[in-house]
Amino acid sequence: MDTLTLWQLAALAAASALVGFSKTAVSGANTISLAVFAAILPARESTGVLLPILIAGDVLAVLTYRRHAHWPTLLRLFPAVAVGVVAGTLFMMWADDDAVRTSIGAILLFMAGVTVWRRRSGAEGKEPPEESGRPSRTGRLKARSYGVLGGFTTMVANAGGPVMSLYLLSAGFRKLGFLGTSAWFFLIVNTSKVPFSVGLGLIDAQSLLLDAAMLLFVVPGAYIGRKCVDRINQKLFERLVIGATVLGGLQLLVG
Repeated sequence: MDTLTLWQLAALAAASALVGFSKTAVSGANTISLAVFAAILPARESTGVLLPILIAGDVLAVLTYRRHAHWPTLLRLFPAVAVGVVAGTLFMMWADDDAVRTSIGAILLFMAGVTVWRRRSGAEGKEPPEESGRPSRTGRLKARSYGVLGGFTTMVANAGGPVMSLYLLSAGFRKLGFLGTSAWFFLIVNTSKVPFSVGLGLIDAQSLLLDAAMLLFVVPGAYIGRKCVDRINQKLFERLVIGATVLGGLQLLVG
């Protein structure tokens, strides 16, 4: 913290507030926060600093939307996510920062494009929403595919949010079900990553000191998000999620 300028601290504070906002309003928007932290801090260390901030946002989101989670969907996703985490770990053994950023950015843009195409072609409306009952064979395959990609991206760069946002949209989740399911998903996944981050030296006393300062901004961000979400209709909500995903993917590609 001693080497950070006032402007850098202000940018980190704004990014932390955006984490809170994204967790209670527009999931996927915190991809911008990932880019800010990676630009100001060393890329590797930034993931360790950001993880406790993300968990704080997850806790606030769970407290707000805990009754709206769809647990059958979560239970279907977790095995595939575990596979993605293992794949991400293997990828990180040889990939450098540029390869990681380019790969994730390309994945996010590709998946956003597929989601937009499916919605415009009417393909999404032909499948029953995951919330309403037992998914079809196509729905199960989709859950596994998105789960693996979500586990991969969250392991290598804390960037699983946009992937899971696109999955929940494509599965037909409405706004509150989307936020409740996403909140529990990331609280469980991000908390499980803490021992690994500590073991890799990504979380230490110095990073936790910076986290303590940044956590002060997560709460007002989450509060603003909760107040805004009721004013956002479903169509605008979906457009904001997809737009945040595209913006985050572009930032990772050109950053």
